[in-house]
Amino acid sequence: MIFAAIAWRVWGLEGGFVWDVTLLEAIHTAARPSLTKFAVIFTQFGSAWRLLPFTLAITGLLALRRQWRSLLYWVVTLVGCGLINLYGKMFWHRVRPHLWDSSFPLLTDFSFPSGHAMSSMITVAALVVLSWNSRWRGLVMTIGGLYVVGIGWTRLYLGVHYPSDILAGWMLSIAWAICMNLLIKPLANRATDPLEPPTSLEL
Repeated sequence: MIFAAIAWRVWGLEGGFVWDVTLLEAIHTAARPSLTKFAVIFTQFGSAWRLLPFTLAITGLLALRRQWRSLLYWVVTLVGCGLINLYGKMFWHRVRPHLWDSSFPLLTDFSFPSGHAMSSMITVAALVVLSWNSRWRGLVMTIGGLYVVGIGWTRLYLGVHYPSDILAGWMLSIAWAICMNLLIKPLANRATDPLEPPTSLEL
């Protein structure tokens, strides 16, 4: 519902919401050379391509353990989210903000919803689902939450997204992860999470 409310307002809207610009300018007041260098490096880890080695590792682990339902959930959730982002940008064609001059490379693709926000959130959300019945759930949620917020902050700090792009991307990713969970049921009829080490030799 939050995504729908933002998306409805974004449709046909030139520029950001009033609070979009206010938040971006407030974040920009904290700009420092060392902080900018950190943001430029850290933001790269929110890219779907940068996450590819990690996602392939989880894919291989699930395949090795023959957790086919969980594997199907993992692949469909991540690939589907990527396609949603691609076509979402083409549909809303929202131009990226340009409120100040930046040394960060100019991005020419559309802004809404944020690809980095969606790729980081969908990866963490899917991992939370897969680890829900295990002792790793709290750790995944804590580290994953910090990672997602950190990536979102870098996009705002660098001025390449409006806050509404980030919020919409998060909400859409969470909704997609939940819907796929309800549809595929990756943990159906299992007492433990598929990422939990097996207690026997049987896979």
